[in-house]
Amino acid sequence: MRLLHTMLRVGNLDESLKFYCDVLGMKLLRRKDYPGGEFTLAFIGYGDESDHSVIELTYNWGVDKYDLGNAYGHIALGVDDIYTTCAEIKQLGGKVTREPGPMKHGSTVIAFVEDPDGYKVELIQLKSQNSAAKQESAEQLVNK
Repeated sequence: MRLLHTMLRVGNLDESLKFYCDVLGMKLLRRKDYPGGEFTLAFIGYGDESDHSVIELTYNWGVDKYDLGNAYGHIALGVDDIYTTCAEIKQLGGKVTREPGPMKHGSTVIAFVEDPDGYKVELIQLKSQNSAAKQESAEQLVNK
């Protein structure tokens, strides 16, 4: 067995695709309208579905908002340079809701961003780096 996809209901498919593809660098793998059911499915990810887990964005026609509830947590993405990644997300209009830094009660460097529907996406630093130097480099990118 393997994980195939995670489904998120979205209120504006175009805005969600813009965020996940343009801001987070995923690719639209496939998209299909289902007129009989009045919904559209869009599958996005970093690689082909045969080799990678992906996200299914479900747009139910005419529904522009969902109550996220309090059970949903977040999607997690591993990044090589969390400070530069957050700076680039901000430059592209993305919303960073928790700046990079060590997690509470731990040392792993994390950050959080939010998609257009309010879903949280956690960024996790994959490699050990000189945090001060990377943060300074990212600040220079933002101040360009």
